[in-house]
Amino acid sequence: MSNKVLIVDDAKTIRQQVNFTLSKGGFEVIEAVDGLDGIEKLKANTDVKAIVSDINMPNMDGLAMVAAINSNASLPHPPILILTTEGANEMVQQAKKAGASGWIIKPFKPEVLLEAVKKLIS
Repeated sequence: MSNKVLIVDDAKTIRQQVNFTLSKGGFEVIEAVDGLDGIEKLKANTDVKAIVSDINMPNMDGLAMVAAINSNASLPHPPILILTTEGANEMVQQAKKAGASGWIIKPFKPEVLLEAVKKLIS
């Protein structure tokens, strides 16, 4: 069984932190630099079990990516966890409406992120 997780964030340091945390937790990690790249990586890795995505990114933001994935029947629909500095309730509601499964505010605690991803996949 695959345990691939796709990380979508334009900040290299965040991708590295999330990759380190999830790799240590036994996950195989794929990285993407924005929403467009995230969709391309998802097309190429249809066995992705979860996505961890930022909101504020160039080219295509996280909310647009979540909506694009969930409205495209030819793409897999893994659960999507938003990892962002945005804490506004309206933003959380928009993400839920777009199809996000969860929300974690940066800076994150590694054990909280790991638990959240494990819950999403199980």
